[in-house]
Amino acid sequence: MCGIAGIAVLGQGPPPSADQLARMCRTITHRGPDDEGIVIRDGVGLGMRRLAIIDVQGGRQPVYNEDGTVSTVYNGEIYNFRELRRDLQSAGHVFSSQCDTEVIVHAYEQYGVEFPSRLNGMFAFALHDSRQRKLVLARDPLGIKPLYYALTPQHLIWGSEIKALLASGLIDRKLSIDAAGQFLAWEYVPGNDTLFAGIKKLRPGELLEVSLDVGQASSRIYWDIPREQEREPTSESDWAEAVSTRIRECVQRQLVSDVPLGAFLSGGVDSSLVVAAMGPAKTFSIGFDDPSYNELRYSSMVANHLGVEHITELIEPRVFDLFDDLMYFMDDPIGDFSIFPTYLVSKLARRHVTVALSGDGGDELFGGYETYVANDWARYYGYLPSRLRSGVIAPWALALKPRPSKKGLVNMFKRFVEGAGYPDELGHARWRLFVGNNLQQDVFTESAQAQLSTPIGHHIEELYQQAGSREPLNRSLYVDVKSYLCDNCLVKVDRMSMAVSLEARVPLLDKELVELAFNVPARLKAKGGRTKILLKQLAARRVPRECVYRPKEGFSIPIKQWLATDFRPLMEELLNGAKIEGEGVFKRATVERLKREHLSGAANHSHVLWSLMVFQAWRTRWLEG
Repeated sequence: MCGIAGIAVLGQGPPPSADQLARMCRTITHRGPDDEGIVIRDGVGLGMRRLAIIDVQGGRQPVYNEDGTVSTVYNGEIYNFRELRRDLQSAGHVFSSQCDTEVIVHAYEQYGVEFPSRLNGMFAFALHDSRQRKLVLARDPLGIKPLYYALTPQHLIWGSEIKALLASGLIDRKLSIDAAGQFLAWEYVPGNDTLFAGIKKLRPGELLEVSLDVGQASSRIYWDIPREQEREPTSESDWAEAVSTRIRECVQRQLVSDVPLGAFLSGGVDSSLVVAAMGPAKTFSIGFDDPSYNELRYSSMVANHLGVEHITELIEPRVFDLFDDLMYFMDDPIGDFSIFPTYLVSKLARRHVTVALSGDGGDELFGGYETYVANDWARYYGYLPSRLRSGVIAPWALALKPRPSKKGLVNMFKRFVEGAGYPDELGHARWRLFVGNNLQQDVFTESAQAQLSTPIGHHIEELYQQAGSREPLNRSLYVDVKSYLCDNCLVKVDRMSMAVSLEARVPLLDKELVELAFNVPARLKAKGGRTKILLKQLAARRVPRECVYRPKEGFSIPIKQWLATDFRPLMEELLNGAKIEGEGVFKRATVERLKREHLSGAANHSHVLWSLMVFQAWRTRWLEG
């Protein structure tokens, strides 16, 4: 696991310096505290920071082919590298180390630029072919590892985090108002955009090929989730056996490590299945003193049942002290509250291990979100006369005061009615939208609104189109894998684990399991108000049923209460009316109204207020420098 950075001259531009690359690498030392590698030749500078996991002594980067004409820096793990290595050695390639990185240069020589489709793992790399004067950037199929880049008239600049690009001194810091509109709506910037105009991110499964002599770049998607295959009718037990076997294979494949390894354990379905497939393990979990946000009881039950060593920690509401520190890792920000517990459980795990397995991905592959259920309910809700829905039910629901508990009937009813009011074209994603068209017009100034060129939900509708003629539920799952998972959930896991130099692996997102999951019939995923049907059946075989069949909680913090207590001074500081007005992006009156209604308990604006706070902190640190 590493962090990478680099600069390539396009045409006759000035070459990068060692000082530039050193500055870029220093910004991502947390991603790789064990070693640094920098090389500059033929106008291309490759830099990396290494967290040593495999071949601790011999895995230094950059890595070269036999004659030194192909070099690479790489971030991630390739789980099938041993099989690929045997094939490449049989074809005559000579290896000089035991690390997985070396597979990249030899696979490129053997199979050409499309070779990433043969890799099974999480990765982002830059490969320099000095003979053909070519540079290749690529990101893994599911977007587990990040890679950002910027093209200027004279340079291509790239890195694992945006801060590395900024440290090059070659990029102007300019806000994309259009991306800010998307960020406030969804709590992340979807697709390949970022809040910086001119800085892009590679999409999952995307490859960028650059001709260094002429400065031309072309990108393409080298892997996508395959359509459902023709399948023979099989029983539920057959599917259960197939999925169970594949999960076990994927988990075992990702246990390869030359350093201590453990797992996150929430006591939910996904993490329990991962831990159950590991065998002897060391697991980690945190909780909060608010009982509606505390899952320690369930994680301890699962750990005791499986007989693993379980290490826990109870967190008091002083996480606001972490805010400034965590914003350093949010140069491509997300508005997800759960950065705090993710960071804290990563910090706990890092005291004991260097690698931790996570259960992320199960919801998106096997239908675990309540949004899928809400989308089914919305069909019946739509049968009601529109006058009744808009004139009676919606005003009544929105007038109800939110309850302090995490969910509850009132809060869920309010959220359902709110989401049902958004366009049908957004499908299940309606219930993830926090700033729709009306609020967007209220919160952005007139001058900012003129720059909001991308319609809210454009990426959702585009992904539904890309999903094509799949089963309806699989279309929704496809949208989630390509947006919410890679642009929010995996960003959170990557940034917060790497903040403490911990490698987080996600075996449920193994490419082979993803392909299998999209062939599992929809009736075994979500149906009739039930979610994650097949995975719950599998989990109930391995852990106590009460840990499996319980309301979904999610990994979060009681932010709506804390904004009125511990976090209030920070909220008032970041959302200071005079500062908001002076910047000219958001309307001061609207921001003040949102704060007032939230603090009085009249409404729960925690998602919008938190996103505004994160944006303001990002702007101060990263845009204004």
